Amino acid sequence: MVEVSVIVVAYRSRACLGRCLETVLPQVEAVGGEVIVIDNASADGTVELARQFAGVRVVENPTNIGFVRAVNQGLKLATGRYLLILNPDTELRPGALPALVGFMAEHPRVGLAGPKLLNPDGTLQPSRRRFPDLLVLFTESTLIQWWFPGLGIFRRFYCEDLPAEEPQPVDWVTGACMLLRREAVEQVGPLDERFFMYAEELDWCRRLRAAGWEVYYVPAAEVVHQEAASSRQEPVRQRANFYASRWKYTAKYYGAVAGMLLRGWLLLDLCLELGLEAFKLAVGHKPTLRRDRIRVLAGVIGSGLR
Repeated sequence: MVEVSVIVVAYRSRACLGRCLETVLPQVEAVGGEVIVIDNASADGTVELARQFAGVRVVENPTNIGFVRAVNQGLKLATGRYLLILNPDTELRPGALPALVGFMAEHPRVGLAGPKLLNPDGTLQPSRRRFPDLLVLFTESTLIQWWFPGLGIFRRFYCEDLPAEEPQPVDWVTGACMLLRREAVEQVGPLDERFFMYAEELDWCRRLRAAGWEVYYVPAAEVVHQEAASSRQEPVRQRANFYASRWKYTAKYYGAVAGMLLRGWLLLDLCLELGLEAFKLAVGHKPTLRRDRIRVLAGVIGSGLR
């Protein structure tokens, strides 16, 4: 058994994967481990790029099976005591992986640890979260948040009341970079494949917490994250998957009726947003931008958020 298995799921990630692997491999060598890249039928040269890095195990999927299923595929291949789930649009700052591994070694009840995420310009990228209640699930990332971004429910959800420079237990962390303890994963199981992508880490952390494991934010480890570098290439699929995962999570933890109500509300919210964009187009405000947004919104609504 090696110390750490790094699992990177790639989809059309050639532009960012190389830099990710350049920052990961020296740190994996330092702690002792392996790197596994699962490619979801990129067809942009991602696989060829990954194969240029000695010691990286590359798995090619014939179709895009989704982030969650690909991570689970990597988990079955991994042999590490610790399991690092890492997005291809990330760069580990020096010492990040040893810091996470060291923290986990010193805190045996921590099942999952997340680093401090940074934007490419070095500013803080919020990654700590509290579990969302129904009020948050029905308002966050909707027109309500757009119109009233300073509401206290959002500040609390994003843990803005907690210091960003201190290690701390949290409900969950966003999934760009997560280090898990093998025993914890074996106890609660892999990611829930009902989620194609998005909300899977929220569900995982909730299961870990319910099983008695702690989830920690470890700011001594810093990771730069470009955020949605791959998924933004397909904005219709990105937004559709985001909202679909939200109502599926709601149905799982708050019941089928709540899930269906949220799905309906999200579709209505998207229709309202579409109407606003159509009005702005009609009055001649940034017509190219409006047409692009209308196209995306129409596609997301047409998906039915299934």
